Amino acid sequence: MAGIALFMDLLRKNPRLNGQNLHSTGLYSAALATASSAAAGYLAAGSPFASFGFSGKQFAYCDAGVTPSLSTEDYLTSLRTTAETILRHDTFDYTTKRYSIELKPLFSAFQPRSFALTSLRSFLLFYLPVLVPKVEDDDDDFLPDSSNEHHVDLVAPLKKSVKQILRETSVVTTRRVLERLAVHHFSQRAAWKLLKDVPKSAMRKANRGMPIYTYFFCVSRTTFRGHFLGVAASWLVQVGIECYRFVRDILKSNQGEDADVDLDQSERVKVLGKKVCGATVRCGASLVFASIGAGIGATLFRPSSGQSIGCLLGDMAGPIIVTFCFSNVSHLEL
Repeated sequence: MAGIALFMDLLRKNPRLNGQNLHSTGLYSAALATASSAAAGYLAAGSPFASFGFSGKQFAYCDAGVTPSLSTEDYLTSLRTTAETILRHDTFDYTTKRYSIELKPLFSAFQPRSFALTSLRSFLLFYLPVLVPKVEDDDDDFLPDSSNEHHVDLVAPLKKSVKQILRETSVVTTRRVLERLAVHHFSQRAAWKLLKDVPKSAMRKANRGMPIYTYFFCVSRTTFRGHFLGVAASWLVQVGIECYRFVRDILKSNQGEDADVDLDQSERVKVLGKKVCGATVRCGASLVFASIGAGIGATLFRPSSGQSIGCLLGDMAGPIIVTFCFSNVSHLEL
């Protein structure tokens, strides 16, 4: 192996030998002699006398009273340097793909900026319909006591807003828990695909010059993987809320000591099953339509912003479309 390493290093330092007939040069003979002598020395290191033959020539080495060259530190250092020089060649310059996974804080939903945006969105969602003045006919101004009919209830929207804030923060926290479970129990490659930054991935794919259909499929598949944990967290929260309501209703009915408790419980179980199936269908539709919307947005518009907007619109439109389709079918409600 030492002789082969020296021979390879000699060939690398003399590229002109590649196009010539090496059998007719003295340099090739010298390289073979060096390689053969090194190999003979390597064999002789373990035995008192060794011989090595190549091309009809015999090389012998006897260690009687002579220190083998392979046992010296200078030779080992030069051999190590030669091997490192060969391995640093361009043909051996290979790099493995690294999967960098950055986990967000577990309670990122309660950070000031995120929590403020969630609260603002929830309050606007439930208070805007109440605070917007209703358009009424001019004849209503002449009716007696018309001012007493404009009483606005601000307590009910406040309760709904607080529940919405709790729901959204629970979904985000559940997703963070699922991300940590994926990192600890899945392979590094699978966890990286689930936690990948999808807009940046769409930008990288756009720079590869893919065909339109291939690019659409790749962005949709990446969005499906990256959006999966969020949809799974939303499904878990919805099912958890329905199970809590189911248990609460059963406890209330048991305290009332009704005669038809068994009948009520069987009906509640059926209702719970329908609600769980409905949540599953809606979440599945949200995931599928978000992936399709992301692919369309990244293909028609800018890769990063188009992917984000398409994913958001698909996530919102998926449950609405599925609910509308099921409402037109008899005996099927979500």
